[in-house]
Amino acid sequence: MKRRFQKILTDFIEKEITGILPRDYPIPLESRKIISLIGVRRSGKSSILFNHITALRKRYPRENVLYINFEDDRLFPLTLNDLDDLLEGYFELYPSKLDERIFLFIDEVQVVPSWERYVRRIYDTLNIQIFITGSSANLLHKEIATALRGRTVSFEIFPFSFSEYLRFKGVRPNLHSSRSRSRIGHHLEHYLIDGGFAETINEQSLIARKILSDYLELIVYKDIADRHHITNTALLKHLNKYCFTNIATLLSFTRLYNEFKSQGFKLSKDTIFNYMAYLEDAYALFTVPIYRNNIKAEQRNPKKIYAVDNGFKKIYDYAISADKSKLYENVVFTHLRRQSAEIYYYKGTQEVDFYVRINGEQRVINVCYQMDDPQTRKREIGGLLEAMDYFDLAQGTIVTAEEKETLFIDRKEVCITPLYEWLLENPGHLAEETDQ
Repeated sequence: MKRRFQKILTDFIEKEITGILPRDYPIPLESRKIISLIGVRRSGKSSILFNHITALRKRYPRENVLYINFEDDRLFPLTLNDLDDLLEGYFELYPSKLDERIFLFIDEVQVVPSWERYVRRIYDTLNIQIFITGSSANLLHKEIATALRGRTVSFEIFPFSFSEYLRFKGVRPNLHSSRSRSRIGHHLEHYLIDGGFAETINEQSLIARKILSDYLELIVYKDIADRHHITNTALLKHLNKYCFTNIATLLSFTRLYNEFKSQGFKLSKDTIFNYMAYLEDAYALFTVPIYRNNIKAEQRNPKKIYAVDNGFKKIYDYAISADKSKLYENVVFTHLRRQSAEIYYYKGTQEVDFYVRINGEQRVINVCYQMDDPQTRKREIGGLLEAMDYFDLAQGTIVTAEEKETLFIDRKEVCITPLYEWLLENPGHLAEETDQ
């Protein structure tokens, strides 16, 4: 295994890196912590690593900056016992580097069971900066939180935000220019349907659909079925289809259980709970609870489901053009989720789509594709005002397709904003720091 590691490391040291688009993540180039990048497959974690490697090569000799992908087929089957060969093989090639600062980038670290023992040991004993990526939320919530306590800063990585999508397309948005706004609107229509996975952006629709389908197959079989030893993959795939065709809707586990059971699937309610948890672990789906003052009350109510990327919806749902409101709402969710994990929906007399806390600031947001109908307008504004009263907020937002207006009602400010403007206002991302 040592010789294989040496070949892979040497090949990468000699490799030129080109065509990497910078992302909007404030990830430090050098840190005393292990930097962890977590997110759904193909969301751009490796590209972020390559961008950092390119920057480090300008400061350090190439031989000091190492990259390894644990999913490389040349390493299969890779075990914890093999990992000592990684740096032993490197220092055999470059013995003078023992006294120098080394940067190690490890892609898809979750492939090796108990990987954290190795990472923790080399972090504690060597002069080394470590970057790791993984495709399972377990890395964030379980393994990193326990095994790397006090050693890591974690960043959640998502497919392109709309501002990153425009940058990929070579568009520099100018909201004061009619021509620029027209181009932005054109690209937004594609972003809403096709999503923000980089590999699909410039592909024809059928090819993009096939790529996304392959991504989902990897998630289902590699990140979920293999990891959790699931044999009933038919049920898992059926659950996928249900969820991605019903994004931005309420999900009742009891109703779903009864529906699947009537279709002949053998399952328990725990099966549905577990499979949904696995899909969330893999960052494919998210569930949003109702806001209540206690956890039990939250758990008694249905949750809303959202996809990590709008593109997943079109894998199963061909009639998506008539469902713009759900596409809008899912894009708003993913934009908020990049900035915070504290997202709820609120229900009083009316339902409000999002109550979110971002860096200690509370926000309430409704999403309404069109507000032309007087009854719709009254319902959206009235529900938002009710939520603003409940949370004691002076301002709320309604995201629409085109309408732009600011209303002042009972000393409260209601900002009605087109989606493209709202998305470009704050392209920030969430960093979750673990026990510094």
